[in-house]
Amino acid sequence: MRPGRKRGAKAQAIGVSRGGQTTKIHALSDTLGRPIILKVTAGNVADVTMAEELLAEVDGCRYVLADKGYDSDKLRATIRAKGAKPVIPGRKSRTRKVRFDRSRYKSRWMVEAVFCRLKDFRRVATRYDKLARNYMSTLAIATIVAYWV
Repeated sequence: MRPGRKRGAKAQAIGVSRGGQTTKIHALSDTLGRPIILKVTAGNVADVTMAEELLAEVDGCRYVLADKGYDSDKLRATIRAKGAKPVIPGRKSRTRKVRFDRSRYKSRWMVEAVFCRLKDFRRVATRYDKLARNYMSTLAIATIVAYWV
């Protein structure tokens, strides 16, 4: 076992997890289910760490829908500071239960549909590219073809 990570590991955005080496795609989509912002990180990076970076690039949203992986008091405060309402269910381990709009949360399937539609492209699903910037450009082309053409 080596101490630390190899050189270039950050440029590749590949992380080690139980299933092997993986990559995560973080997306922010609009109300029609089209991806607006896409980011790529290593598979072992927590979802909540990327949420603030995604939200920093957007202005004027009313609601932010996310799954339990994004449950954090700090993120909820950030969302409220932007003038939006967080629609994020709380984790089971929370001591104080969180209230959220269940009827609005039902439309979160559109975000999952974004990932399914992008992974219809074989090159996106299997990640043939070694460098993260090349994989990101593949995602951009797939997004353009799937949603805008």
